[in-house]
Amino acid sequence: MSGLVTGDAVVLGLRPARLPSRAMAFLLDLAVYFTGYVLVFFGLAVATAGLDLAAQAAVAVAGMLLLLVGVPIAVETLSHGRSLGKLACGLRVVREDGGPIRFRHALVRGSMGVVELLMVFGTVACIASLVSERGRRLGDVFAGTLVVRERVPGARVLPVPAPPPWLAGRFAGLDLSAVPDGLWLAIRQYLTRMDQLDPHTGAVMAARLADDVVARTGAPAPAGVPAPAFLMAVVHERQSRDAARAFAAAGGASGQGQGQGAVAYGGIPGVPATAPVAPVAAPLPSARPVAPVQQPAAPVEPAPRATGFAPPA
Repeated sequence: MSGLVTGDAVVLGLRPARLPSRAMAFLLDLAVYFTGYVLVFFGLAVATAGLDLAAQAAVAVAGMLLLLVGVPIAVETLSHGRSLGKLACGLRVVREDGGPIRFRHALVRGSMGVVELLMVFGTVACIASLVSERGRRLGDVFAGTLVVRERVPGARVLPVPAPPPWLAGRFAGLDLSAVPDGLWLAIRQYLTRMDQLDPHTGAVMAARLADDVVARTGAPAPAGVPAPAFLMAVVHERQSRDAARAFAAAGGASGQGQGQGAVAYGGIPGVPATAPVAPVAAPLPSARPVAPVQQPAAPVEPAPRATGFAPPA
């Protein structure tokens, strides 16, 4: 992976492309451009048959420059760094901060590519790519770009580390509804990559994220709990609540489907129509109705309110 770190101390999971894959992508692009140049050359030869040799040569040179310089710049600009060769090899040109390139980046790369790729047959580009730590040629250095691999084999989402056992269920009464999704994403990125950060930088980030969570929840910070452990426990508490809601919704849908299949039979709800019902004996004429005895309702005690974080034992 690349060692790029943004201003927020977040490590970018970029894998720079090396010389073999970049050379294969360039050869594929060159074959496509050369085929297009041959077709355009024959078209221009037919269209300029009535001109003199100097005019025909000028048109041919202009067409060659347009196809070998202008077309690659336009393709990288419109496709945000993915030409046909790079698309086939799973590569892409991005900025050094991981963002998509713009016209100025493609212009610098295309202009330098004429010198280091076409005029010297790629010798300068190969040497620069072998010397560079991230496999960049001179056009990438001057443009501030990087060619990365988009299709990384075996890539998977890293799980969030489990909190310490003594924090299990401690934040069950915490109100997490005011925590935005952006803060959850930042916490998850920190927890999955905290081992790759500098210890001091990681501690500062954990304290800042924990303060943001405390400010959003309105509960005091727990005493004696490290910031990374607090973030792990809060994330796992949210995941547990999401899973409980998902299972409750699935169970409710299943119960509703079973209730729709049961049809009232003889005025008795919940009994299937195919089930036999025993006949009910009619009351005797001399029987007097007995009023039901009403039991006094038991007092309902109010549920205890969540008080936030409890101090450690």
